[in-house]
Amino acid sequence: MSEIKVNKISPRTNCGTVTLGDSGDSFVIPAGATITNNGTQTGFGREGSVDWQTSSIKTSTFTAVSGQGFFADTSSGVITMNLPAGTAGAIVAVADYTRTFGTHALTITPNGSQKIGGTNASATLNTNGEAATFVYVDSTEGWINVQQTETSVAGVTFLTATGGNTVATCGDFKIHTFTSPGTFCVSSISSVPAENTVSYLVVGGGGAGGKPDRSGGGGAGGFRENKSPVDTYTASPLEGSADVAVTATAFPITVGAGGAVSVPACGGSGSNSVFSTIISAGGGAGGGYNNPTNGTPGGSGGGGSIGSGTGGTGNTPSVSPAQGKNGGCGPSGIGGPNSGGGGGGATAVGGGGGSPAAGAGGAGATTSITGSPVARAGGGGGGACNGAAAGGGTGGGGGGGRNSPPTSTDAGTVNTGGGGGGNGTSPSTSGSGGSGIVVIRYKFQ
Repeated sequence: MSEIKVNKISPRTNCGTVTLGDSGDSFVIPAGATITNNGTQTGFGREGSVDWQTSSIKTSTFTAVSGQGFFADTSSGVITMNLPAGTAGAIVAVADYTRTFGTHALTITPNGSQKIGGTNASATLNTNGEAATFVYVDSTEGWINVQQTETSVAGVTFLTATGGNTVATCGDFKIHTFTSPGTFCVSSISSVPAENTVSYLVVGGGGAGGKPDRSGGGGAGGFRENKSPVDTYTASPLEGSADVAVTATAFPITVGAGGAVSVPACGGSGSNSVFSTIISAGGGAGGGYNNPTNGTPGGSGGGGSIGSGTGGTGNTPSVSPAQGKNGGCGPSGIGGPNSGGGGGGATAVGGGGGSPAAGAGGAGATTSITGSPVARAGGGGGGACNGAAAGGGTGGGGGGGRNSPPTSTDAGTVNTGGGGGGNGTSPSTSGSGGSGIVVIRYKFQ
């Protein structure tokens, strides 16, 4: 084998072309050798590979070059890629740089009378993350798409946040529970938009039972819940409040206090709980004989007392789904063993007062947002006459208090939004409302 060693091969003067070998000859590039192209190649049949232009991201209309791949950024608007003049074996490729083709499409135009897939018309890439490779075959079909993907693989970031009295995990979900006011601080959001819509439970403070005599039970605090489209827990029947899509900012959290028992006035209504745009109203206070007899409105309404006290209106102010129910009415009579009506609960109206039995508090709602089923927002039971064998009305499931003659009356359970039990006859008193709660749940891994 003969060998020639030179540093450069140049054409003869006025020739302009150097030919290596004759038709049918073979050239072998040995292992370890490198061939670098600093110019323009033709006739190498680039089907299947391109040189990706990573240093020149396209943000406006451009003309593609055969043998090259381009990243197109349409985040600011629609742009166009013009195909080059086609010769057999020419190849170009393009990919969605910002995964925004679905919002602002990339238009691909043929060169003059050339075709794309057999048609002399422009093509469109309009799926986020889409990429395509085109090879020019002949004048009949023109440019043919030989490889395409409609999604791009991207690193996934998750929502990150702090805050709450307790923070727990349940599978891939994190749960922040606020039993007192605080701040939910989001430091970063997910790269998947649906994961930034968080699940939440917001319960207002329960209303206190009425005073002074055989009064109505307190209404439960408003119960509002929404489940993220990516979440998996078992929600309550009241799920479906407005979506809350968080951003990287601080969200002040208000946890409503339960209504207080004041002397000698009628008990107080509960306070609102708040997360973002979601406000759950405090429960209404129970009515007391002549103090006045009617229950007050709220998330759930307070029960009415003896003497024809009407129950307070629940779901006040009105939201959908309803955040609570009406309180029960008291009986018309004021003598004998007549007893007060129960406060409304999240899912059931308060029971009407009677003779001798007092009205039961309306049932609350059960959700597994914290990882296990828990009932909250039960109404308070009505106050009973001392001589009523049945005692005071039972508190609604979910923290509602009850009156147990002659002296004991339960408050609504803390952090359930339960209503307080109504006052029986002296010397018993009414129960205060239970404080509310806010729970926020999201996918964190």
